[in-house]
Order: sequence, then structure tokens, then C-alpha cells
Amino acid sequence: MEFSWGSSQESRRLLLSLLFLAAWKAGSGQVHYSVLEEAKHGTFVGRIAQDLGLELAELVPRLFRVASKGHGDLLEVNLQNGILFVNSRIDREELCGRSLECSIHLEVIVDRPLQVFHVEVEVKDINDNPPVFPGTQKNLFMAESRPVDSRVPLEGASDADIRANAMLTYTLSPNEYFSLEKPSDDERVKRLGLLLRKSLDREAAPEIFLVLIATDGGKPELTGSVQLLIKVLDANDNAPAFDRTLYAVKLPENVPNGTSVMKLNASDLDEGSNADIIYSFSTDILPNVETKFRIDPITGEIMVKGSIDFEESKSYEILVEGVDKGQPPLSGHCTVMVEVEDTNDNAPLMEFKSLSLPIREDAPLGTVIALISLSDRDSGLNGQVTCTLSPHVPFKLVSTFKNYYSLVLDSALDRESVSNYELVVTARDGGSPPLSATASVSVEVADVNDNAPAFAQPEYTVFVKENNPPGCHIFTVSARDADAQENARVSYSLVERRVGERALSSYVSVHAESGKVYALQPLDHEELELLQFQVSARDAGVPLLGSNVTLQVFVLDENDNAPALLPRPGAAAGGALSELVSRSVGAGHVVAKVRAVDADSGYNAWLSFELQPAAGGARSPFRVALYTGEISTTRPLDEADPPRQRLLVLVKDHGEPALTATATVLLSLVESGQAPKASSRVLAGAAGAETALVDVNVYLIVAICAVSSLLVLTLLLYTALRCSAPPREGTCGPGKPTLVCSSAVGSWSYSQQRRQRVCSGEGAPKTDLMAFSPSVPDSNDREDLQPANGDPLSKVSFKYPLLIFIFNLKFYFLYSINFFLIKKRSG
Repeated sequence: MEFSWGSSQESRRLLLSLLFLAAWKAGSGQVHYSVLEEAKHGTFVGRIAQDLGLELAELVPRLFRVASKGHGDLLEVNLQNGILFVNSRIDREELCGRSLECSIHLEVIVDRPLQVFHVEVEVKDINDNPPVFPGTQKNLFMAESRPVDSRVPLEGASDADIRANAMLTYTLSPNEYFSLEKPSDDERVKRLGLLLRKSLDREAAPEIFLVLIATDGGKPELTGSVQLLIKVLDANDNAPAFDRTLYAVKLPENVPNGTSVMKLNASDLDEGSNADIIYSFSTDILPNVETKFRIDPITGEIMVKGSIDFEESKSYEILVEGVDKGQPPLSGHCTVMVEVEDTNDNAPLMEFKSLSLPIREDAPLGTVIALISLSDRDSGLNGQVTCTLSPHVPFKLVSTFKNYYSLVLDSALDRESVSNYELVVTARDGGSPPLSATASVSVEVADVNDNAPAFAQPEYTVFVKENNPPGCHIFTVSARDADAQENARVSYSLVERRVGERALSSYVSVHAESGKVYALQPLDHEELELLQFQVSARDAGVPLLGSNVTLQVFVLDENDNAPALLPRPGAAAGGALSELVSRSVGAGHVVAKVRAVDADSGYNAWLSFELQPAAGGARSPFRVALYTGEISTTRPLDEADPPRQRLLVLVKDHGEPALTATATVLLSLVESGQAPKASSRVLAGAAGAETALVDVNVYLIVAICAVSSLLVLTLLLYTALRCSAPPREGTCGPGKPTLVCSSAVGSWSYSQQRRQRVCSGEGAPKTDLMAFSPSVPDSNDREDLQPANGDPLSKVSFKYPLLIFIFNLKFYFLYSINFFLIKKRSG
């Protein structure tokens, strides 16, 4: 818009004011600028980036943007230099009407991290609107009998500017009949009037032309004018008169149609038709009044005929005219000021801006998740909005500016406990009754790798029979990770170490995904009884987290070694045993002893000796001790016995199937005087062997007694603890699994039926693979332990050394019985 200035000095002042900036104001995160309306495109407003403390280089990477509700194109920011400038024409009157305060509120938003700044640009008024009258000509009718000093109301001009630019002064063209009456001090109604200073004479001057000029207080001054045509009439010389020239009424908004606003009353001193008054709205009334109200022409009652909305207009100025029926008609005027009272008829409006989702579970406290903008069209308490958050969640609302809230993190998050939060934000105004609006926000928690894989137990015990096929599955480890996706993807590996001269990886391997443990080669009990190693579980998160579990693999013995015969001291290995026997020995005399060993252990190494029947079915005068291998006479020898006796002794272990070896014993029967040295040597050897056996068995008995005492003490202590401990389940519930021996060679399993331990020589075949854990976990965890052949793995409540001790105790008992039998025979 172009202006004309009265002087170059005033032009320079206006140009300087157009470039004027408000000083930067700190506080509440707000920057304040000002700009004159009608400023040209590109006019400098302020260095917004510098004033907000932002670097120019980070404006583009941080997505610097400016938002203004409804006025987004008026101002713009140059991202190269951070300057806020005028982008399009700013008309203060179009933007704010006649409001004294007019500002453009900008929201400056940057990301990474999310920040919001509030910038207020005040639009200052310039004198760009001249005073305007409702029309270019006004016709007035006045009776010539109108008394001097009577007043005729006039409609003043209006100016769209504010303050000094809208302060109007009026002047009237020179004339001899009328003078101008200035507006009253009442700010609500500023009406003009003409005062009659000289009596009218229709015959001398039937019409009078006047010019009314309005001048505003701007620099430069702007003016407007209207022509007044006054027609002088005869007769009816008393105009209707209202009780008051100004009526003030308060009217609540949203009243129904037909509601009475007020009833006017005007009086006329004339009589007859000259006193009959017709009420109507003045022709100078604003259009919005005619759409909202109507007046009864007879009674003067003003009623509502449209929707009264406080948010649309806070007040109405109704100009009422009372005209009598005289000739010519005379009129009286009054003004009705209707002030609209606000009611709480608008619920708050809520808008979410810049949602930063999902949020990491390790996000620091105070992290901004969302920005919430609130507004309410009502005023006063009805427009004061508060915001609340529900339910009780680790978030809170922080008021950052007027009607602005930030949703921030208030306490630590744990995705493994809660992975998603459904928040309800409620905005409520201060009206009575209050109105509210709600909005739901789903906050997803993003996972971070804060949980290491965990095994159900720190240690597992596995039993594997020796001579297993290469690559057989011996156990499965399983670790659980409470994280999600890649952070929960577990892989398994061996913790490498040396087993003797060889690496652990030459014995076993573990599948990286399934956790299955395989034996890479046949295991030999005689070479390796216990293989202890660790399996590591690692997740795929960043950083990697992991844990280890220990596996104790016990290699169970199988009967894969036959008995081996030991030669007599001084004799060649592999040869027959030769002895000289005097014919004079009596029954029960030990003449020789077969010695053998077995590389196996337990039952598989327990040897028994049997004498094979002689050829031809002849009954031999010799016998062999079942467990010692000593060959003795069954009767006194006589002359009928052959001089050379060839005995075959079968040595057999107790494995399944049993393995055997055969020893050949050659006995030469001689007369008593022919082999005294040999006989004494044999007897001496037998005596020495018996003495050694007695010594060994004495130590064995002492060891058995000590171990038996320890076993009894352990069982008593365990029973006392079990009886004193409260039961974990009801008296009718199932008991703990108990250890059951399912075969004669010690294959152990569990029974869910009874608590006592039983042993039977019959039953299911031996299990090839058994696993024991140091403690019996709950029944829910038993599915994690499965053997290679699908049978459930057994779990025991005792430690495995106690099981081995009980398992081998019967061998000591059998050896003790054998010792007493030998002593009895030798006695």
C-alpha cells in the first residue's frame, strides 16, 4: 500500500519505524519482536537463530521450522543467515480487528534433541485507514417549530486503526443555524449531535446543506466526510422522547430465539396520531445487529432472532428510532448496548505436535516425548485449561508455556516389564460445569540389550555310556534372554580349554543355534571318567552380553574289557601255570592260585573263577575258589589219581554280556619225598599270599566300617532335615521324584509314585544316557532336560558323590564276605 507523507522528515521517521525491532526478551523461553503493518516483503524483523542461541550450521540438520496457526505465510526465516523477515503483506486490521494488542505467535521447533521456542511478533499500527462514515449523504427532517438548543443526533465515523490513529475530531462547515456537539465521555457510545442555534424558517431556507468532516490523530492525518441535507418541515413540532438516551443490557450467549432483551418506552407530548410512535432500528445500524435482533414496532420490545455467540461478538450496539405519525413525522433516538455474557459452551481443543516415538528403555529422565497445544474459545475461567495424565505411568506433563504442555519421562523404563503404555491425556477448562477433551497416545518402548542370556541352572550333570557312536547327541543346553529381536537371539559356543594333551573341541561340540551338545568321538571310561567343560551363551545385541553354564559329563563304564591273566612271579607271560603237588596233602590244601585283573570297573571288573569239567567226565580231586582263584584239593590224593593233572579255569566278569578268559594249570603229582622243596615253596607261596590277602582285607574292612559310619550319619542328618522342613505341597499332592534302581547293574531313574528307594533285578533296559542335577528343580523346568533317545532325564536331590558311594558299597560288602569265607576255610 502506498502512502503520501506531508514532509520528508515524517517519511524518514516512518521508514525508521518500519525497520524498528523490539529488543530480545528472555524469560519463559520467549523472544519478542515488533514490526509495523504493511511492511514490504523482505523487511528485516530479527535475528531469530542468534536470539534463540542456535548455530546457523545446525538449522537445516535439526529440521528448523516455524509454525504459526493461521498465519504461516506472513513471516519466514532465511535458513542461511537465521533472519526472520516479512514474507507477505501484514494488515493489522485484518489480523486483529480493533483489538489494542495484536501479535503473531510463532512456534519454532527443532529436532535432535527436540526443542520448542515461542516467539511473539507484535504488529504495530500505522495510520493507513481514513475515517469512514456510514454513507456519503445523510438526510435529516426538522420542523420549523423545533426549539432552539434542541439536539439532533448524528452517526459518527469509524476508523479501523487504533489508539491515536483512531482518535477522531469533527468539524462542521460554517453555517448560521447549527453548531457541532462533541461526542460524550462514555467510551461505549461516541455519538455526535447538531445543536440548533437559530430558529428555522421553512419559507426562508427549506433546505440546508452542511459538510461534516472527521479527522484522525495519525501522522499524517487522514479525513473523511459526509454531506448533511436538512429539510425544514412544518406542523408536528414535538418529537418522541425516550426515557434515556443509552440503555445497557447483559444477555447470556446461546439464549433461544424469541428471548426478550428489553422493552423500550418513548413518549410524545403531542396528541392523536402525532403521539402514536412506531419503533424501528435506525438505518445506520450495523448488519450483524439486524441478523441477531428484531423489534416490535408497536410495543418497542427488542427480541433475539438469531444465534448469540460470545465467541463471535462480545457486544452489540442497537440504534433505535421512535417515529410519530404526525405530518411531518418526528423522531426520537436512543442506543441499546447489549453486552453478551460468556457461558462455558466450548470444550478445550488439544493438538499433539512432534511425537518422538518409540522411546528407548534407557532414555534419561526428562526426555521430551510429545508437545501438546491446548486452546479454548471461551474466556475467563471458561477458557482456562488444565491438562492431566492418566493412568499412573512413568510419564508426566510439564507446562512449558501458556496452554502448552510437554509429555516427558518421569521414571526409568523397563521394556521387559512393560513394552507399551496407553496414555490418556485429559484437558479440562475452569467453567461450571467444566468441559473436557481427551486424547489417547500409545507410547512404545524400544528395547536395548540390558539382559544377558540366563540358564535355568548353573550346572548340569550328564551320564554317558562309553563307546558311544561319534557325533551322538548327549545333552541340550538352553538359555533364555528377556530382551527382544536381535537382543534376544542366543548363540552357543564352547569355552575352549585343554583336556590332557588335547583340546576340548576334539571331544565335544555345541550347535550354535539349538544348543545341542554332541560327542565327536567314542568316549572311553578307562581313559576319561569325567569331562567337565563350560558352554557360553551370547546374544546378538550391542554390546554383546552372555553367561556360562558348566556341564559335568560322567563316562559310564561298559563291559568292553575281558579278564586278563597275570603270570606267576618269575614265570613267562602267557604260559600255563605249573605246580608240583605231593600225593600226601590232605583235603582243602591250596596247591595253586590263578591271578587275573579286569580293566573295567564295578560289576564289570568283579571276577569269578570256575573249574571246567575234566575230559571224559572224571571227577577232579581239585576245586577253585569262586572269587579268589585259589586251587585246593577236595579230598586226599591216592595212587589212583593220574600223575599229571591238567586243569582249565574259566575266569568270568559280571558284565552284560559277561567276558571270559581261560587259564591252564598243570599239576604234577609226586611222592612226598620227591618234591619237598617244591611243596614247601608252594606252601610258603600260599602262606604269603594268604597273609597278604589277610592284610588287604583287614584294611578293606576298616575302610568299609569308616565309610558305612559316614553313610549312616549322612542319612540320619538328611532324614532329620527332611522331617523338620515344612512340606512344600499339600498332604495329598504328589511327592518329589525319588531315585529308583531299574536293573542289577545300577541304571538309575526316577519314580513319581513313592518316596522310598527300591531296587529290582528286572525291569526296563538300561538307559544309555542319564543326566543328574545337584538339586531337583520344579516340575515346570523338567521339560528342559531331555536325553538323546527321548526318555526324560532323571534329576536327583542328592549330590552325585553320594550316589556313587551307595552304588559301590555293595562291592565292599561282597569282598568282606569273601574274606570271612577264606578265613573260615583256612582255619
